[in-house]
Amino acid sequence: MTEKEGLVIKKYNGYYYVASGGEIHTCKLRGRLKLKSFLPVTVDKVIFDAGGKEGMILWVLERKNLLRRPVIANLDLFIATFACASPDFTPLVADKLLVLAGMSWIHAVLILNKTYLAEEGEIKRLSETYKKAGYEVYPVSARKWDGIERLRDRINGRICFFGSPSGAGKSSLVNAIDPSYLLVTGEISRKIGRGKHTPRYAQLLPFAGGYLSDTPGFGNLLMEDLDVAPLEGCFPEFALYKGRCRYATCRHVKEIGCGVKDAVAKGEIAESRYR
Repeated sequence: MTEKEGLVIKKYNGYYYVASGGEIHTCKLRGRLKLKSFLPVTVDKVIFDAGGKEGMILWVLERKNLLRRPVIANLDLFIATFACASPDFTPLVADKLLVLAGMSWIHAVLILNKTYLAEEGEIKRLSETYKKAGYEVYPVSARKWDGIERLRDRINGRICFFGSPSGAGKSSLVNAIDPSYLLVTGEISRKIGRGKHTPRYAQLLPFAGGYLSDTPGFGNLLMEDLDVAPLEGCFPEFALYKGRCRYATCRHVKEIGCGVKDAVAKGEIAESRYR
């Protein structure tokens, strides 16, 4: 048996594609592992048997975090990517994505793409809203390469997930970050008989000592099954004002003497974030 440690870069059609030692190994699951609920997902570290035509994943190493939509593990950075215009920026969708990251204990940053389509005042307003909330904000233009170098420096050496609604320009952005992106995608795709860049599932692409996760954009983001208990912790700007609430159990909705509602009225917390 030839045991190795590797990283799952893609799961597709019952196979796992595991990067190890500069090679990509096509692997199946060991029978006993199939009976367990703790199955490998993209970005899992695994121990596998590399002997034979197909490798065999023997077990999954401990995860540091797990994102559930899409299912992907061990992320260093969650990059919520939105267009400033065409389509218009939607605060509710942006906040949903940032909440997903927060509930999974993944550090998140916000990308405002297509800056050339938006008024400077609007870009500044959006940036200040999320900077006040404690997020890093990167206004960029993938088309004109504005802000790309600063973003590259931020993601170097990290495993990053790009999450975005459809039409935000995520693919163009990732191509601007690394112009060889399509070439790399083609090399990995040939491994499974796909010859073009059509992301339908989470997969990893190597970049500057780390990886970029390439996933499809989404049309809708449902969150009805999420636990509401930790939700407040996903809005870090509330913490500055909740100590001013009259009641320790204040939910910041209808209570009198609410420090958070007072901060919203004064413009210190964005009303869109509060809603």
